[in-house]
Amino acid sequence: MLYSKIVVAYDGSETSDKALDSAIKLAQLNHYSKLEIIHIFNIPTYDVGGDFLVPPIQVELAYSEDVVAKIKKKISNFTNINIEVRKGSVAKQILQYAHEINADLIVIGSRGLNSLGEFVLGSVSHNVVQHANVPVLIIK
Repeated sequence: MLYSKIVVAYDGSETSDKALDSAIKLAQLNHYSKLEIIHIFNIPTYDVGGDFLVPPIQVELAYSEDVVAKIKKKISNFTNINIEVRKGSVAKQILQYAHEINADLIVIGSRGLNSLGEFVLGSVSHNVVQHANVPVLIIK
């Protein structure tokens, strides 16, 4: 089956690199395929003795700029792409974006990085699979 709009969740992790590589290969099978690459940053809030601590947004924005630069380097030979950067709940934003653009496939790594650069073991990919209205390809 050929897909025309492929959403790829990308966070800069090794598994998201593999997911992007796989999505590029799929998109190259159909000259009309468009890659929709989404990067979501989720600014964590910490409860410290009843007070909420929010890290400076500049740190997360700088990280997102680095991730987008990495994406652009990886896709330099592929022209039919769009890069979307959003903030919020990662799984929710992936699903919402896929719905907004009428995607026909979501490609996601089996595990990625949370906002602190630590691996999140499958919670996002599991949530996306459970709630997606289109096929989801999970890359290990």
